[in-house]
Amino acid sequence: MAETKRDYYEVLGVSKDADDATLKKAYRQVAKKYHPDMNPGDAEAERKFKEASEAYAVLSDPDKRRQYDQFGHAAFEGGAGGGGFGGFDFSGADFSDIFGDIFGDLFGGSRRGRANQGPRKGMNIRKSVRITFEEAVFGCEKELDMILKDSCTTCNGTGAKPGTSPETCSKCGGKGQVVYTQQSFFGMVQNVQTCPDCGGTGKIIRDKCPDCGGTGYTSNRKKIAVTIPAGIDNGQSVRIREKGEPGVNGGPRGDLLVEVVVSRHPIFQRQDMHIFSTVPISFAQAALGADIRVKTVDGEVIYTVKPGTKTDTKVRLKGKGVPSVRNSQVRGDHYVTLVIQTPEHLSSEAKEALRRFDELSGNTLHAASGEKETKTVKKKKGFMDKMKEAFDD
Repeated sequence: MAETKRDYYEVLGVSKDADDATLKKAYRQVAKKYHPDMNPGDAEAERKFKEASEAYAVLSDPDKRRQYDQFGHAAFEGGAGGGGFGGFDFSGADFSDIFGDIFGDLFGGSRRGRANQGPRKGMNIRKSVRITFEEAVFGCEKELDMILKDSCTTCNGTGAKPGTSPETCSKCGGKGQVVYTQQSFFGMVQNVQTCPDCGGTGKIIRDKCPDCGGTGYTSNRKKIAVTIPAGIDNGQSVRIREKGEPGVNGGPRGDLLVEVVVSRHPIFQRQDMHIFSTVPISFAQAALGADIRVKTVDGEVIYTVKPGTKTDTKVRLKGKGVPSVRNSQVRGDHYVTLVIQTPEHLSSEAKEALRRFDELSGNTLHAASGEKETKTVKKKKGFMDKMKEAFDD
């Protein structure tokens, strides 16, 4: 009995509306995972590799994919005997791009790249700087002490000793890359790698510059001023143009990316452009109302607590939050939570005054005992009523 084939879309792990790029990416992952060169002697991996290759050969061809979507596997039964895997014909499939990538990963090279001898931008440098909560809100100036590379003035960045010049690499002919031919499961595949002799530069330096050691660069300690904009948040970065690594072949310098680390504040918390804090108030302030002082990033402000304020009441101080990074004139708000504090240590006079206050405002201290006494009186009255009725009879 013939083995039932799995659905091609299922084999590659894609949906039926997957585009060409999605198909190629999915097949590349599966093929790399189960490639025989990655799994020597594993028959199951070889079977899955063949299965994925067959699926991609069909789905990557518009005509074959249309037939498969309409008739399924029956569209190709008996029509291509002898060619490919299990009687399937791979003659129309183009695997060159994908297998070039796979073998580049397996053997350390890539078929995509070509030596780029033109100007290239230098690498970016990443640094971090710690600032306070207030500095993040209002912005500040910081100075970084860094060691940066500069083009060597002795050799003008060539790396060669003055009076000499770099030579063209004989191994790659100045291309910076060499081509190797690799035997693959599908035949011979060309694999392009960075030239091991020149490191991809295409040049060999015989006599190195004594000042830079042939690198073409010298290192110097410099102080870089960094302007931290108002409203910046923790983890965000400031980009300083052309303060990174030097460019290659006359290209521009890279950039300096300064990540901001904001220290925690003992009172304030931040969410986007808003600030949150908690302010304790006394029972008298909550019950009678009062003016209180509230700390903000702009300093203390006076807020009038309304009589009868409950604990956890939230108030909004408009425009006392964090400025927008794009427009410092636009600020968020400061939200304050009022929490009523219960006094822990009271004098005898204060306790007596509080008992008197309770008697005048509902006698809550004796509410439970009063309810118990009321139930007892009712019970006795009920008993006496029953006794009276018995004697009357």
